[in-house]
Amino acid sequence: MPSTSTRQYQLQPKHAPTISPSSTMARSRAALAALAIAVLVSACAADPEPVQDFCVAAAKTAGADGQATFPGFPCKPESTVVSDDFFFAGLSQSGAAAANDSPFGSAVTAGNVEAFPGLNTLGVSINRVDLAPGGVNPLHSHPRSAELVHVVAGEMLVGFISTAGKFYSKMVGEGESFVIPRGMVHFQYNAARNGTARAVTVFNSQLPGVVLAAPSLFGAEPEVPDAVLAKSFQVDGEIIKLLKSKFQN
Repeated sequence: MPSTSTRQYQLQPKHAPTISPSSTMARSRAALAALAIAVLVSACAADPEPVQDFCVAAAKTAGADGQATFPGFPCKPESTVVSDDFFFAGLSQSGAAAANDSPFGSAVTAGNVEAFPGLNTLGVSINRVDLAPGGVNPLHSHPRSAELVHVVAGEMLVGFISTAGKFYSKMVGEGESFVIPRGMVHFQYNAARNGTARAVTVFNSQLPGVVLAAPSLFGAEPEVPDAVLAKSFQVDGEIIKLLKSKFQN
């Protein structure tokens, strides 16, 4: 009768594959490379995670335009941080008058890290949007953030266009919300003939960035060539010149 150890040996494959040390090392390197790529992709997907309680953005020397700049958003020394660094009253001021004076009939008050330094590294920001009757927050996109639109007064048509070219929209009333996926071209529009509309928009980035469709195309510096725009929009060059005259300083 064969021994137990013999029976266990006989159950093994006759020609078991051998794994060389070099093969094992190659697989380990491949796994590490895949892990590194996954970490890199996840790190680029949103604002970086904070590694401390807070990092209030430190104001730098005023730039050439006289405005304070925050290149790299360095931390203000913790010993100089005060409660007001975590407070922002900018959205309490009405933008209705500015909306009435705007050619678009809209005014956006930004509450991003440049205006609210306490947001630095927190991955959030908030704006106020005021729309005059018939006003529009024109077609634009945020390359670094999704957007949640919460209407607090009046009613707005809110919509975006997907990469498949499908248009999604909804009339959003007071107390209602609509979400816009990251990077999608979108707008808010006040269709009312009387009465302003107001919304608070929230972002999952401290600095979402904004690309305004028309000003970016027709008011870029240096100019996008007329021939490129005319061909892209399938219109006459004179129409492009007219559009550029609306957006160039």
